[in-house]
Amino acid sequence: MDWTQILTAVTLGAMIIFLFPSARHAVKHSPKGNMQDWMGYILPMIAVVAFVILLIMMVQ
Repeated sequence: MDWTQILTAVTLGAMIIFLFPSARHAVKHSPKGNMQDWMGYILPMIAVVAFVILLIMMVQ
């Protein structure tokens, strides 16, 4: 391993160590989603999946 790979590994390890407490706090204190929030996520995802299926069917 050369010095760039070692430096990259050390940097990624430091990022994980320093970001973990902040991420844990954010998850612990985040608001819970209700059904309206989930529908705002599910409907666009259904539209994207339907569009991808349409594109696949058009190519065949």
